[in-house]
Amino acid sequence: MTRRTPSPPSAADRRFLLLQGPHGPFFARLGDLLRAAGAEVWRVGFNRGDEFFWRRRNYVAFRAPFDEWETHLTGLLANLSITDLVLYGDSRPIHATAIRLAKERGLRVHVFEEGYLRPYWITYERDGSNGNSRLMQLDLSTMRAALARPGAEHPAAPVRWGDMREHMFYGALYHFLILTLNHAYPGHLPHREINVTREARLHLRRFLAMPFVRIRRRLAEWRIRRSGFPYHLVLLQLEHDASFRAHSDFASMADFVTLCLDAFARGAAAHHHLVFKAHPLEDGRVPLARLIREGAAARGLSTRVHFVTGGKLAQLLREAASAVTVNSTAAQQALWRGLPVKLLGRAVYDKPEFVSPQPLADFFATPSRPDSRAYSDYRQFLLETSQIPGGFYSSRGRRRALRRVVDMMLAPHDPYVTLLQADAAERQHIRVVS
Repeated sequence: MTRRTPSPPSAADRRFLLLQGPHGPFFARLGDLLRAAGAEVWRVGFNRGDEFFWRRRNYVAFRAPFDEWETHLTGLLANLSITDLVLYGDSRPIHATAIRLAKERGLRVHVFEEGYLRPYWITYERDGSNGNSRLMQLDLSTMRAALARPGAEHPAAPVRWGDMREHMFYGALYHFLILTLNHAYPGHLPHREINVTREARLHLRRFLAMPFVRIRRRLAEWRIRRSGFPYHLVLLQLEHDASFRAHSDFASMADFVTLCLDAFARGAAAHHHLVFKAHPLEDGRVPLARLIREGAAARGLSTRVHFVTGGKLAQLLREAASAVTVNSTAAQQALWRGLPVKLLGRAVYDKPEFVSPQPLADFFATPSRPDSRAYSDYRQFLLETSQIPGGFYSSRGRRRALRRVVDMMLAPHDPYVTLLQADAAERQHIRVVS
């Protein structure tokens, strides 16, 4: 199907207000390109880290307590005649308030997020992400109808991207600046539940322990691969992650671990094992290893339950029988491999064609497999819309992402509507011509 060529995007009369972005220079580079396109660009900073990574004109420091944020932002939106709001993640309190105010005023809301198909893509959407994404209302038949060629081959992912190292570096630098130089922002309140000092200590301890953690991880993975037992993989998330907290009914990661252990004890075959895989950025604020060890012992499962810290997921997925998650994007790697997936929260990939509806104990007993063709079409829809090749943290990843994202932001509609309307227009054109 041939797509009509859209009109080039224009930045005339567009005034962008950027709030908090990914750690590092991504938002500063984005602002430069929007300004080069002819738009006016402003940035609100909430701490010394935000200020350091901007270092551009049109910087507005918010130094007051959070309870003054709504009044402050209301004035900014009016006084600067803002047309577009830009932010990274939509669930932290300052962003949730900003999105509500922007929607009340009919402003465009641009939301960046880590890639739904990470690590080789980032996500760009309008109005909301994850559980607030437009994807939550789109069924697979609508997506398939809009595709230029369902079943087409997907673009190849880079062999190596290298974002994790830069991600950790920029995160450490950002928190160091807040810890040591934040006196000018007396009202700063982190969106995490722990203070910056404790978070910095956790990062330092994690950094110093990395060689030993790597050795333990490799030994654990080696034992699992060498054992020969069938195993189900549980994809753990960061307890403070916005998606886990905002788009699931779990109060803590301990509750999720308990549910998995109980269901495994009831449903899994006696020769099956359970492997808990920690998030690569897990910093130890939740004692996961102890929780899992004690929970397994209480259920007589000590020899059948394993814990793997951080690291890459591919090795464990290669031979897993299934994957269980709250709403981790890592589950899409399991679906891509054709593994059965059980979702216990709300996520953009929660489609009946490829996510199991079984109760968890039944899933551990006989997991239902996904419709791989359906997932392939879903993945293609994401790659043609909201998934942008590149990354937030490495210079190479930023360059590749920024080449595409500004035109998408200047477009009249979000990437999903753009594709759906193009399909509708093409169908109408075919009917008129015929």
